[in-house]
Amino acid sequence: MDVEYEAKASVARITLNRPERRNAMSYGVMQGLRDAMARARTDDDVRVVVLTGAGDKAFCAGADLGGGGIGDTTNAAGAHDSRGLLAALFRDMWSLGKPTIARVRGYALAGGFGLALACDFVIASDDAQFGTPEINVGLWPYMITVPLLRSMPPKKVLELMTTGRRVGAAEAERIGFVNQVVAAAELDATVDELAGQLASKSPVIMRWGRDAFYRVLEMDADDALAYLQSMLTITTLTEDSAEGVAAFAEKRAPEWKGR
Repeated sequence: MDVEYEAKASVARITLNRPERRNAMSYGVMQGLRDAMARARTDDDVRVVVLTGAGDKAFCAGADLGGGGIGDTTNAAGAHDSRGLLAALFRDMWSLGKPTIARVRGYALAGGFGLALACDFVIASDDAQFGTPEINVGLWPYMITVPLLRSMPPKKVLELMTTGRRVGAAEAERIGFVNQVVAAAELDATVDELAGQLASKSPVIMRWGRDAFYRVLEMDADDALAYLQSMLTITTLTEDSAEGVAAFAEKRAPEWKGR
């Protein structure tokens, strides 16, 4: 299968499985990713999603430009509608209600770059490379503009889009769109450690807090503060909030109920 799904110990692992194509995204792959995200969303046992690519060459090299791909002009209207799959996938990921981690080894380019930055966290091996090479083939990285703008300063986004240059892992961490860079041999252990930390938190507080984070990105300051004040009051009324406070006072680990 081009998209593989495995759930274990509260973590769903979604793998782009096209190593011979550097895990490039066809329309079928994008729909497969949407299906996998929907599966993770409805599984109450899953608390964290890890997204990665098969092999050691690429996380995802972007859109598949082959026959029937993004470069197809034989059915312009149909192709236009199909290209909305990536936008829909980003919306799925942001509304998932569960934290997402991009495990990046090798290339994360074009749409694959956007896919990685649509995740909440990016853990990269020291051989990872990021970039928006679309300008070099007469295209523009329109569909990934939002995740990039959410992950780094606008002027840096524009620089990468207009030059098409590659960014290594160390620079990516310095710019701020990669959370942590580790040796390739340590990548899985580092991702597993972060996934375990996230999975250990209250699922309901994680969902509400994460939703609030993304919502206020699109709000003005006054509206955001009013919304956040209301969310704080609602959060204090949950069983998990009461349990967390009690566990802190009693110096014990909390037992989350998810409500």
